[in-house]
Amino acid sequence: MLIDEAHIIFRAGHGGPGRVSFFPGETSGPDGGNGGRGGDVYLQATTDLTALRPYTTKKVKFAQKGEMGGKKLMFGADGLDVVVLLPVGSVVTDLNTGIVVELTIPDEKILFCKGGLGGKGNTEFKSSRRTTPDFAQPGLPGEEKNCIIVLKLIADFGLIGLPNAGKSSLINELTKADVKVANYPFTTLEPNLGALHGGKVIADIPGLIEGAHDGKGLGIKFLKHIEKVTTLLHCISAESDDLKRDYNTIRTELGEYNPELLEKKEILLLTKHDTLNEKELKATLKEASKLNKDIEVVSIHDYESIERLRKLLTSL
Repeated sequence: MLIDEAHIIFRAGHGGPGRVSFFPGETSGPDGGNGGRGGDVYLQATTDLTALRPYTTKKVKFAQKGEMGGKKLMFGADGLDVVVLLPVGSVVTDLNTGIVVELTIPDEKILFCKGGLGGKGNTEFKSSRRTTPDFAQPGLPGEEKNCIIVLKLIADFGLIGLPNAGKSSLINELTKADVKVANYPFTTLEPNLGALHGGKVIADIPGLIEGAHDGKGLGIKFLKHIEKVTTLLHCISAESDDLKRDYNTIRTELGEYNPELLEKKEILLLTKHDTLNEKELKATLKEASKLNKDIEVVSIHDYESIERLRKLLTSL
């Protein structure tokens, strides 16, 4: 199940306290060091759409607190930062301030909560009038933000088609995605994102079947995500025994769900062309051109076709 909303409290680390300490001996003076700074909280965008799964219930993500200052003027160690991975397209809203942060670029990393400053040790308070200060500062608290995260899939291209049309294999070849691939229906149970060079994003939408707009197969939740893509990459296997039927099955489901989906730019990808000989491929292309004039022939076993498609997509 795709988790597209979560409630998380982000808490940066508390600054470590300064230390009260004195050099030993009759001429002792203060030697207490400052406390370490609290760790920061970073948010980082990932193409893993399952990244919100651990947050099905309200969770707290916190960075490490700074350590207390040491003796002999030693500073306390800074707290470790924490990096929270959120899916690309996450909209993070601070419920207390209303401030909204969006993560729209894969691997984008932002500082979200700053750690608290460490307290000063008693050495910092020594003066000509106060030669033996017996106090130090506590550390300051880190920032805390109470947030709602809503996932809104952001993609330039949406791979659509019947199960086993080769969508997952294709996104694996075009991008750095690592999508499970097998020769049976519904291998892909959740949408997957992959990033092309230049920042263009492809969404692999689980295979649609007739009746998907009524919740059949993997259902209506994936049709919702198709609404958010800019261009549809309609995959049809060259092995199909009825290209027109397969094409119209998907187009009908899109139109039944939302007629506006039929107005999106669409490129027809004839996949697995390596399974046909030259004569068969020519005949199949002629038939496919009656469905859509914008056609690309591609196979994961044909490096040149993959590179040609990648170049086309990055140029759009």
